[in-house]
Amino acid sequence: MENLMLQVNLAIDIIRPFLHDDGGDVELVEITEDCIAKVRLIGSCKDCAMKQSTLKGGIEETIKKAVPSITAVVAIED
Repeated sequence: MENLMLQVNLAIDIIRPFLHDDGGDVELVEITEDCIAKVRLIGSCKDCAMKQSTLKGGIEETIKKAVPSITAVVAIED
């Protein structure tokens, strides 16, 4: 699982500059047994009206492209 976490974090690094441009960020919290990546949106991404679009169209798409074994990406709340 540690290798999978590393791969997902590397994928997040690809999209991170775009999130930073808008004052936001994302962090990987965990990967479940069924390969769902749980992330936390940070900064302006947390309360943005477009956060679902960013999550699915940007973050999830980038992660699943880089790490095909990930089945979904979901945001968790604090």
